[in-house]
Amino acid sequence: MCPPSCEYNTEMSNRVAILGIGFSSAQPATPSYSYKEMIFETAQKAYLDAGIDAREVNSFVTCAEDLNEGLSIFDEYTPDQLGAVQKPMHTLTQDGLTGIADAVMQISAGLFDVVVVEAHSKASNIVTPGWLLDYALDPIYNRPLEFNAHALAGLEMNVFLHQTGITPKQCAHVVAKNRTHALRNPAAAYPLRVFPDDVDGSPYLSYPLREAEVAKTADGCVVVVLASEATARQAGTRPVWIRGVGFASDSPTLESRNWARAEYARAAAEMAYRQAGIQNPASDIQVFEVDDTYAYKELQHLLALGVYAESLDGGRAVEQGMTMHGGEMPVNTSGGALGMGLTLEAAGLYRIVEIVLQLRGHAGSRQVANARTGLAQSWRGVPTTSGAVVILGTE
Repeated sequence: MCPPSCEYNTEMSNRVAILGIGFSSAQPATPSYSYKEMIFETAQKAYLDAGIDAREVNSFVTCAEDLNEGLSIFDEYTPDQLGAVQKPMHTLTQDGLTGIADAVMQISAGLFDVVVVEAHSKASNIVTPGWLLDYALDPIYNRPLEFNAHALAGLEMNVFLHQTGITPKQCAHVVAKNRTHALRNPAAAYPLRVFPDDVDGSPYLSYPLREAEVAKTADGCVVVVLASEATARQAGTRPVWIRGVGFASDSPTLESRNWARAEYARAAAEMAYRQAGIQNPASDIQVFEVDDTYAYKELQHLLALGVYAESLDGGRAVEQGMTMHGGEMPVNTSGGALGMGLTLEAAGLYRIVEIVLQLRGHAGSRQVANARTGLAQSWRGVPTTSGAVVILGTE
């Protein structure tokens, strides 16, 4: 990462707002629904929510991985359904939150007034996802070992629990909380009343990681409309302001990374906190949506975000119900990836959707009282060490 001497100015010179969101319900599979149809319908919802016409959008970002899509140069396949024909558009092979950061930089730099970010998942179309993950492993030292990528999560979880003192039972509480939260979310693919003992009865996938602690994939799409402050003021809708963004990558090699701490989340959060003026995230932020691709990752990410002074505090918080809806610090009221489903590059944007709904007061039965500031955090997924943080706030 760049040393302090070469860091760019992280103060936003031009405030950026989220004007509109469009999203489809996450589903285990959508066999009769193409990704183009999914994007088109979701984009129409986003434009209606923002109170704009597609012709008013200046630039577009689509977050997609060519290997998952089965097509190269994927931004050639998305302009039609977004209304982006003959307009600036590019693919970002990263999670949707990094796409939000991309759009923020375009607007803050004064290049455009309105930028749209799209990400989707057609995970049900991927016949051999494990083979695709192999391409992210070092072809000389790691790929020939031919292990399942989930084994890396099991190894990391083992080190994480050993060094922090967090217990498997506390990780099971994360699963129970998030899948139960999903019962309140009509867009969730895997809502279920689950108890920690149910998780303990699940078979091991890669010790100490159990099958119930792994988010199942789902199909879905999210489109987010972002605008400059001047445009947002004229739109006549109630904007949600982007107060800070951050993104970072740790070591790409398995042999040199930190196996206990999510350094990418820590670095991304520090960048976003500086921009947002956040001094104490535990008291300054009312609702958190963090990556929980594996149950232990929620706790690892909360520690990296600086929410708890001591690692044991994080484990006790989830065990005592403090991170549940109605608790002192609600986490993943949407159900997270465990409850909603893992929607590939769209996962981070589904975290954004929940924060926007909470800040607007439109979250229904899962509404967090007095929510004024929210944080969304994403992880690129195993075997990477890349992630992003976006902080949103009301006026």
